[in-house]
Amino acid sequence: MARANEKIISMKNKPNILVLKTDGINCDEELAFAFKIADGDPKIVHVNELRNKNESLKNYNILAIPGGFAYGDDIASGKILAVELTSFFSQELKKFIERKNTLVIGICNGFQVLIRTGLLPFGTIGKIQATLANNDSGHFECRWIRVKVDAKTSCTFLQSLRDTIVTYQVAHGEGKFYAKPSIIENIESKNLVTFRYVDDSGETTQKYPDNPNGSLHAIAGITDPTGRILGLMPHPERFVRMEQHPNWRRLKIKNSTHPSFSEGGQGLPIFENMVRFVKKS
Repeated sequence: MARANEKIISMKNKPNILVLKTDGINCDEELAFAFKIADGDPKIVHVNELRNKNESLKNYNILAIPGGFAYGDDIASGKILAVELTSFFSQELKKFIERKNTLVIGICNGFQVLIRTGLLPFGTIGKIQATLANNDSGHFECRWIRVKVDAKTSCTFLQSLRDTIVTYQVAHGEGKFYAKPSIIENIESKNLVTFRYVDDSGETTQKYPDNPNGSLHAIAGITDPTGRILGLMPHPERFVRMEQHPNWRRLKIKNSTHPSFSEGGQGLPIFENMVRFVKKS
């Protein structure tokens, strides 16, 4: 009983963050570090710990699915982990999201997992309504690109960053966001787009290399109708310190007055905002 009470006290002080781990995921430590310096309390948890009941989503406020190559990306990127989550944890995921004071983020491979669980774009667990297909370039893209936070995004923890252009790294071979025209129209009408690829002038673009994969509508990330689930292909967790950018001495922050940019990297505000949201909730 004492341990349970201690857990509750911990949750009141700092949000508990479950950074999901399984074979092939390799960005878990970077993601945990990003949440740690954002004043969260992250823990890397292997999916088998959830399956054998040593860990439970009910003890956490944020579910974070890192990048990498879960299960070697066999069949399709993120597919096997998505099947595992929908097969064994669909009810736990539903209860987690229904709590209203919880958040979910999936980055790169984690975004692919969220798409293939159906949690994105419309929160339909077990029903896939979009995909992340092979890059139009035909090869793996690993470089720094520009993305813009959509001015109308409904994502709860991106409101302070609306219309901001940031530089993040991409590292993926299957990042082309694709869906039927009716699905894309629904996503746009509900303001579910969070990030779009932009060119040097800050305009959204379909042209390579500024759009590294050919994503429709230049979509780099989306949220769900609750605004509490975020998936994106670029890696904000790789830029939470200015020194992590290869050209950090000359880097100029444009179109933003967010205070974190003066001390931390351009990815840090996402994690700070998530932690802040949970604390207020």
